[in-house]
Amino acid sequence: MDKKVLYIDVETTGTDSSRHGIIQVGAIIEISGTVVDEFDLKCAPHQGADIDDLALQVTGTTRGELSHRINSFDAFLAFRQFLNRHIEPYDREDKCYPAGYNVHFDLDFIQNWFRLHGDKYGIGSYVNWKRLDPLPVLFMKDFAGSLSLPDYKLETVCRHFGIEVEAHNALSDIRATRKLLAKLL
Repeated sequence: MDKKVLYIDVETTGTDSSRHGIIQVGAIIEISGTVVDEFDLKCAPHQGADIDDLALQVTGTTRGELSHRINSFDAFLAFRQFLNRHIEPYDREDKCYPAGYNVHFDLDFIQNWFRLHGDKYGIGSYVNWKRLDPLPVLFMKDFAGSLSLPDYKLETVCRHFGIEVEAHNALSDIRATRKLLAKLL
């Protein structure tokens, strides 16, 4: 079977996946090294989500914009439909490697999002949990003395490696992460 990778990035209303909500999902499906599909959707956070003004400022989003976006449940359904086009959720052998920059953060939010909207299995129906993340590789390079950056934010790292990124735009972030991961591999 061809290897599948789900590159994923979310923009959120804060940093706590149990309190804050998703306001943008960017994803890329890659099969055998070829991008076969992309997903980019801005949405309102789920009802009851805490909204930190600093998080909105980072993403350049206003509270007013959120009220005009697709609701969280419909966004969730659209994202799951995107995944279903490429992954058979009931086939244990047909799963993606989840990939992203500090991907644990994104997977926590996605997992909570799925469960919040009634999917008790969560993102686990689509991923194998074998995370592909450039951040630990960068930390190892720092430890070994072969890389030294002022910080390891995606924007800083991409600048160092000559990769364009529009920071805090989920699809741009994940495209840049895919290029960064390829460079590091």
